[in-house]
Amino acid sequence: MPEIDTKYIKQLFSFVTEEQLEKFAQLGPLYAEWNEKINVISRKDIDNLFVHHVLHSLAIARICSFNPDAKILDVGTGGGFPGIPLAILFPKAQFHLIDRIAKKIKVVNAVKDALDLKNVVAEQKPCEEIEGKYDFIISRAVTNMQDFYKMSKKHVSLTNKHALRNGILYLRGDDAEQELQNFKHFYKIYNVGKYFYNPFFETKRLVYIPVYKK
Repeated sequence: MPEIDTKYIKQLFSFVTEEQLEKFAQLGPLYAEWNEKINVISRKDIDNLFVHHVLHSLAIARICSFNPDAKILDVGTGGGFPGIPLAILFPKAQFHLIDRIAKKIKVVNAVKDALDLKNVVAEQKPCEEIEGKYDFIISRAVTNMQDFYKMSKKHVSLTNKHALRNGILYLRGDDAEQELQNFKHFYKIYNVGKYFYNPFFETKRLVYIPVYKK
């Protein structure tokens, strides 16, 4: 059974409540149960749920703290990452999780319902069919950065309500800088290894791309 280190989460985010920590703790048994039915996390990786998936998702929160009225779109959420852990951490922000694969959204909805996450909507839908506007688009390496930017930038609201300008927060590997070397827009790459003391994160990056116009 994968275990969630709630004490470490509390150390990282002092504002988290006991109720939130309990929801984080439930992620272990919930994903273990559902992963036996629908494989959304590699069965070899399920024991690493906390570090490889939950903590990795929370790297976004080390860069940007979402306001209570924030609207976040998680594109290609898979089994609910990074959206579900961030929705637990920011219960007053609104999260829209989408994926093209129905069975993955089935798991996300089951986890959402079990945790009573009223700030999460999960749908089987491609990014191209989304019509709303969001403060931030989040994702974990669903495609190359340039294609992702072209696909998702139109969904970013130009009304900024955070200290960080609205845009894209994209988790990926250490090839991010090479992939973006011909990118014509401003971006910033954060080394996730600076935020978590675990060798897994040494090759992990968070790419932030602000959006200034459609």
